[in-house]
Amino acid sequence: MRKLLNRHSHCGLTEKMEAYLILISVLSISSLSSSQECHRELLENVDFPGTDIKFVYSPDAQHCQHLCTQHPSCLFFTYICADWTSDNRHFYCYLKSTPSGQPKVQTPLLGVTSGYSLKPCGPDPQPCLSRVYPNVDFPGADYRVLFTADYEECQRVCTEDPFCQFFTFVNDVFTPAKIRYKCHLKFSWPLPRTSNVNRKTGLVSGFSHSTKLTQYSDTACSVKLFPSTDIPGSNIESQSAGTPEHCLALCSAHPRCTYFSFESKALTCHLKSNPNELVLKAKEDVTSGIATHFCQQNTDWAKTALDGVNFHGSDMLFELVDDEIICQKTCSIDQNCQFYTYVNENFEDSDIWRHCYLKRVTTMPAPPKVTKLANVVSGFTKRNCI
Repeated sequence: MRKLLNRHSHCGLTEKMEAYLILISVLSISSLSSSQECHRELLENVDFPGTDIKFVYSPDAQHCQHLCTQHPSCLFFTYICADWTSDNRHFYCYLKSTPSGQPKVQTPLLGVTSGYSLKPCGPDPQPCLSRVYPNVDFPGADYRVLFTADYEECQRVCTEDPFCQFFTFVNDVFTPAKIRYKCHLKFSWPLPRTSNVNRKTGLVSGFSHSTKLTQYSDTACSVKLFPSTDIPGSNIESQSAGTPEHCLALCSAHPRCTYFSFESKALTCHLKSNPNELVLKAKEDVTSGIATHFCQQNTDWAKTALDGVNFHGSDMLFELVDDEIICQKTCSIDQNCQFYTYVNENFEDSDIWRHCYLKRVTTMPAPPKVTKLANVVSGFTKRNCI
């Protein structure tokens, strides 16, 4: 297990190799040019200081690179490795950007790895993450726990469970002994979520027609919606959504969601969890519904443009186009685009008429935190590797 970890890591190096690779990495950086070129290589022991957008947790530099690729504005990154010794930061993935697309400074620094977004490379929207991580924990995000004989079986269960995105397995020498062989299945959102949806005259928003929104099934879903009806209480979280059908898709993708209520005025989707009872209450401007499972959802809702609706934020870039139809087609052709907002002549600010804003968010498995923990093994679903 330790050999597996070291062989694929971009962080563990001898002192001679460290000095040599610092030189090679600096020379490599000097040869890099436009951010629009495809640069897959990882630069070991090189820091891109400053210009941070945010930091997220990541188990290795390759995963960090995928996170940068899926972030709407990240152009390059620096990853702090597990063997970093200067402070207690480990598994930190710093997402970065500059107007030029290039780091302002590049400096040698032991224990970090830097690199560039793969957006110009035509990236796989759901990359295969087959590697496992001994003595690494993905705390939080649990929705199901069971016992398995080994981490391979835990990963197989995660791969077969449509909700599972990653896992942590407790091995046979863990202390306390009573939780040995425990397999924790964990969830992160596989659907693109519009983080802020509001109503605004002159804006038209919608989704890419190329975005995968559901797992394929031979069985069509039987949908049950309750117009002008609320289901009070039992909220687990709220998400922005454009339509009741969009809200249904979000609820059906979440392992704990049993039903939902969608507020049409606020464009808010309340995900609810209560397997014991379903209490309906009449309420105007609210549509409720029941989650669907193991069936093929109708995704026609994602092909309908929403007039007077703004998908605020998550912008990658904008292009000038003549109408919302061309904007939708532009988003569908761009493999990085998941949703869009178009500004027409009814918008109050004429300076941004005809702007087509292409947008995206992270949909690959992403643990909320990554830490060191002896005698556990963590990893990801292998559904995307098949």
